[in-house]
Amino acid sequence: MIDFHSHIVYGVDDGAKDIQESVEMLKEASQAGFTDIILTPHYMKNYYIQNKKEIEKRIKEIQKKLKEDNIKINLFQANEVYIIDEMPELINNGTISTINSSKYVLFELPMSIETLNLKSVIYSLLENGNIPIIAHPERYKYIQNDPNKLLELIEMGVLFQSNFGSILGQYGKISQKTVEKLLKHNMVHFLGTDTHRLNTIYNKIDEIIEKLNKIVSKEQLNNLLTNNAKKVLQNENINIELPIEIKNNFISKLFAKKF
Repeated sequence: MIDFHSHIVYGVDDGAKDIQESVEMLKEASQAGFTDIILTPHYMKNYYIQNKKEIEKRIKEIQKKLKEDNIKINLFQANEVYIIDEMPELINNGTISTINSSKYVLFELPMSIETLNLKSVIYSLLENGNIPIIAHPERYKYIQNDPNKLLELIEMGVLFQSNFGSILGQYGKISQKTVEKLLKHNMVHFLGTDTHRLNTIYNKIDEIIEKLNKIVSKEQLNNLLTNNAKKVLQNENINIELPIEIKNNFISKLFAKKF
């Protein structure tokens, strides 16, 4: 399995605090069955702006420690970028990392307020030769209210990554219901832990996969857990299932309006 989203690099954002915590988190990941981890420390203008070279240096230190401790797990550098107009420029000048230096870039949106510049950012990334991947759509209130907003974005060429924890309700019942809808309607392409701490998600992976087996087919699950992420790491194109419009009944529409 490949973890598509994590905050394991120590001392660069709100994730792991020191190298020992990074190593312990990776031990957990390995024990949970992950063979590859995409490291996605935050990049947020004027807040999390750790230098790409410094992150690379820390990853090498972690890899050295893993080798000493005989922990066999592959690490790949990336960022989770908080949406910003200058994303293509930051990619081109080496400030932020695409996923394993591929054309794919992971970014996140505001949680509560729908961003007005989203489509212009997507167009600028596509024109720059990048494939946009938006993190954890099930956590955004405006997507919870209308998951079909993802249809147009997927048609534009955007891919989506959901959090394992959402499937267990770690971000609330509404996120849980939303991610189930997105999974059933082919609107999720990758899964990641979004882990920030020890003992939070890796020890629940078996339970999550058991739930996933009831939501998606075996083939879909393999794509979500491994195949699609492997293509990203190899900078290959991904053939996705066509998304299906979510038909809301009257009661569910009323429920959505409350939030």
